[in-house]
Amino acid sequence: MKLYTKPGACSTADHIALRWTGQPFEFEVMTREAMRSAEYLAINPTGAVPTLVDGDFVLTQNAAILGYIADACPGAGLAGDGSARQRAEANRWLAFVNSDLHPAFKPMFNPAAYIEDPGQYEAVKQAARKRVRALLEIADRRLADRPWLAGFRSYADPYLYITLRWAEGLHLDLGGLDHLAAFKRRMETDPGVQAALAAEGLG
Repeated sequence: MKLYTKPGACSTADHIALRWTGQPFEFEVMTREAMRSAEYLAINPTGAVPTLVDGDFVLTQNAAILGYIADACPGAGLAGDGSARQRAEANRWLAFVNSDLHPAFKPMFNPAAYIEDPGQYEAVKQAARKRVRALLEIADRRLADRPWLAGFRSYADPYLYITLRWAEGLHLDLGGLDHLAAFKRRMETDPGVQAALAAEGLG
């Protein structure tokens, strides 16, 4: 397998998941310019990351890639113990991060995509901050009595971790979210997480 990733983007979650499998893989760290190249656009016409190439199979979309990594490397247990219930739990929290939490950040990164009037950008960003905070409170409550979102280490956890890095970088109010803070500390002491961050040049 080969992963195309951009430092700190959601693709870093896939990189962590691959590290957790313990299986060999390749990766290429992309720049914005490289993502616009004809060579990369031939692989992924959206010019986005992540992209996973496994032989002649090319897969895009973060949630799909995380699921594929889990299915291709079942020994890592990233979708649980093989039962339908544990896979559903992993998928539930992957969907929460992918469909609810991740999109909630987008108005802060690019308010112009949501409103034309530059005078309203700050209002759009503020609304997004409140939305992200509310979603993070849900995750914090979920982690109150368990170390991982699904109750076991799954492919949802690296994705949540990456959004916490975004929140920190945007100086969002994370006060009182003690369970999330503990989760972030656990992730940052994990050898697979550390290896992925180091490989992408992230501190």
